Amino acid sequence: MGVIQRVVKPRTHRGKRELTKREPKLIEDARNSICVRGNKCSEVALKFLKDVTKMQKPNSVFFSRKHDFQPFESSTELESICKKYDASLFAFGSHNKKRPNNIVLGRLFDNSILDLVELGIEKYKGLDEFKTPKFAVGSKPCLVFAGEPFITPSSDYFRLKNMFVDFFRGEEVTNIRVEGLEHVLSFVAVDEKILLRGYKISYKKSGEKTPYVELEEMGPSVDFVLRRTKLAPQDIFKSACKKPKELKPKKKKNITKDVFGSTLGRVHIPKQNLRNLPTRNMKGLKKTMAEKKLEKAEKVRQGKETGETNDSSVPMEVVSTSAPAQNPNNNTSSVFVNTSRGAKSDVGKVANAKSGSIQLHLSG
Repeated sequence: MGVIQRVVKPRTHRGKRELTKREPKLIEDARNSICVRGNKCSEVALKFLKDVTKMQKPNSVFFSRKHDFQPFESSTELESICKKYDASLFAFGSHNKKRPNNIVLGRLFDNSILDLVELGIEKYKGLDEFKTPKFAVGSKPCLVFAGEPFITPSSDYFRLKNMFVDFFRGEEVTNIRVEGLEHVLSFVAVDEKILLRGYKISYKKSGEKTPYVELEEMGPSVDFVLRRTKLAPQDIFKSACKKPKELKPKKKKNITKDVFGSTLGRVHIPKQNLRNLPTRNMKGLKKTMAEKKLEKAEKVRQGKETGETNDSSVPMEVVSTSAPAQNPNNNTSSVFVNTSRGAKSDVGKVANAKSGSIQLHLSG
């Protein structure tokens, strides 16, 4: 028989607000982290946990009380602490003869352990040991990764790089001001070691729009060695990185981008009849009076060359016959026309005249 999960209902308004904050969101807030010390913790590991808390403020909490558990052996108590403080990242420090100066970094998904990475500190120099000015609280660092293991997907360093980004990136933003970058965290993977260095960025005048940048080491300076890992399977990790459908950009039809990032669009229009296309009447396209006269003279010259003239310009002579009508009911009279083109028998035809009007039927 399965265990029925109890649904927690808030009894107060404050409890209701807390549960509302922990509900899933389309755009999550900045990730919170906790730094926990084990039952036995060395001074080096303790200083590292405190420095990590300073770099992650205000999204990090340090627990000074000792906790008697090991993340690789039992994670139930650690998961309950993370759920209580709404933290998805944690750092655990411990020390023993087999694993001195031990640091365990981990992250959670759906209130359960997703990845665990165990690191050993060989050399450490904290923030307080550098006498340089420090960064402001809440500022985002510039993360730099160097080394072939960080770009090899099959190695554990590839997943460790992703975990370092989750730890130190802070709140996600779309735009960053250049002067807002105050420090750099450099991670170098070489000779099976991970070298962590922190630098302070100082901007100086260069005589140009882009300032001259100088780096000054401010700490922490850590030499890590990778010990144990407990990584989630690829399918679970893929589901943890899945984005909701609402945040995925919708594909727009007939819109593409070229290699330079320019947006190109395709427009579909029906076949147009250009004969009926209205155009704008411009004064510059109108013919001048001189052009009109030249065009008229050219037409007259062409008409004279071809021997064709308008019917209105042809001289006519109307001749009517005086013969009486044979039919008394027929009021028409025969009319013949003489033109300059030829005799009346060749050009003219009989016309009907009614009520004083003359209709001419010309052949030719």
